[in-house]
Amino acid sequence: MDYLEITGGKRLSGEVVVSGAKNAALPLVALSILAKNEVKISNLPQVADIKTLIKLLENLGGQAVRGDHTATLDTSRLNKTCATYDIVRKMRASILVLGPLLARFGECKVSLPGGCAIGARPIDLHLKALEKMGALIEIREGYVQASGRLRGADIFFDKITVTGCENIIMAAALARGKTRIFNAAKEPEVAQLCEVLKASGVSVSGAGSSEICVEGTDGELINLQPFSVISDRIEAGTYACAAAITGGDVVLKGARAQDLMAVLEKLAQMGVECETGVLGGVESGESGVEFVRVKPCETLRPVKIVTTEFPGFPTDMQAQFMALACVAEGTSTIDERLFENRFMHASELVRMGARISLSGHTAKVEGGALNAADVMATDLRASSALVIAALRASGTSRIHRIYHLDRGYEDLEGKLCALGADVVRKSE
Repeated sequence: MDYLEITGGKRLSGEVVVSGAKNAALPLVALSILAKNEVKISNLPQVADIKTLIKLLENLGGQAVRGDHTATLDTSRLNKTCATYDIVRKMRASILVLGPLLARFGECKVSLPGGCAIGARPIDLHLKALEKMGALIEIREGYVQASGRLRGADIFFDKITVTGCENIIMAAALARGKTRIFNAAKEPEVAQLCEVLKASGVSVSGAGSSEICVEGTDGELINLQPFSVISDRIEAGTYACAAAITGGDVVLKGARAQDLMAVLEKLAQMGVECETGVLGGVESGESGVEFVRVKPCETLRPVKIVTTEFPGFPTDMQAQFMALACVAEGTSTIDERLFENRFMHASELVRMGARISLSGHTAKVEGGALNAADVMATDLRASSALVIAALRASGTSRIHRIYHLDRGYEDLEGKLCALGADVVRKSE
C-alpha cells in the first residue's frame, strides 16, 4: 500500500482545476444500462470508484472505451443481471445498478453494498420504493434478488436519500406510467441525472426540488445524449480548506459557486474571503469557466457547523472543516446529523496535537497548533482532513491507507504539489 509524506508549513498559491464530480458520475455511468446507443461521457474523473463501476458494467457484458477524462459505454449487449459481491463490496454506490437492471430486464441480483465504514446506510428505502413500483424483493445469501415489471407510483421517502432517489429515478425512466418522488434529494448530482434524462427525451420535472416527476417509457430503451459531468463540489471544498489552513491564495477553476454556498458561508464565518466569477467569456472568445478564488487569511475564527442535506452544509465536508477548526483561534462545534460513525478522523487528528472532545454526534474543537505525526486514514473524507491538517502541521507527517483517497480524489498529490505543497507518495 502507498502512503503520503507531507511536510507542512508551505503556503499554497496558484490555480487548480476541479475534476468531474465522482458522486455525479457514478449514477450517470449506471444510467448507461438504460441506453440503446453508445453513451459518450466527458469530464469523467479518473478515480478508483469510477473504474470499479465501469468494471462492473463490463462484467455484466457491457463494453467501455476509456480516454483522458472520457468514456464511451456500450451496454447494448448486456447479458448478465448479477452484480457480484467481489465488486460491489468495494463501493457502496454499486447499488445504483439495481434500479436500471430491474427496469430493463425485469429481474436482477445485486450484492448488498460495501464502502466506507462511516455508519449505517441501509438500502431499505430503495427496496420499499421498488416494491411500491411492483417489484418482488427478497434478500438471500447477501444478495438483493428483485423481479417484476415496474409501473409508476407515488414514492414518499421517509428520509432524504441521495442514492435511493437516483435509483428510483432510473427505474422510473423505463417503468410504465408516471412516478412521483416526494421528499426527493436536491443535490446537484441528482439534478444532473434528471437533466441528462430530460435532454435524452424522457419527461422529467422537478430537478433540484423536493418533488420529482418521471414519465416512464414503458420498457423502451433510451437514446442517451452525450454529456459532461459537473465539477466536484466536495473536491473544490477540500482544496478551499487546504488553501485556508495554509493562508494561501488559490483559484479553483471550474468550481460552481451555486453548489458551494454552504461551504463558502462557513469559510466566510471563519474569516476566509472567497471571490466567485467566470473566467473567459464572450470578450475573450472562449466559453466562460466558473471559478472560486480563496484569498489569504492569517487568522481563522471558530465556527459552528451542523451537517444536513443540500443545500445545507454537506456531511462530506465535515472532516475537512474539523481540520480547519483545529488551528482556529477559539472553540468550534461540529454537529454531525447524518451519520453516527463519522468522527473516526478525530482520534487521528488528536495524534497531531488537536484538542477534540466528542459527545454523541457533536464534536468540540479547541484551536491550537498541529504537529506532524504518523496517522491512518479510515474513510474517504477523513483521509482528506488528515492531508489538510498535515499541510499546516509542523514537521513531516505520514498518512497511511490512502487507498481511501484514491477512491474519490484524482491526482491529489500532483494538484497539491502544483500549488506549492511538499507532498510525496511512497510505498509502505
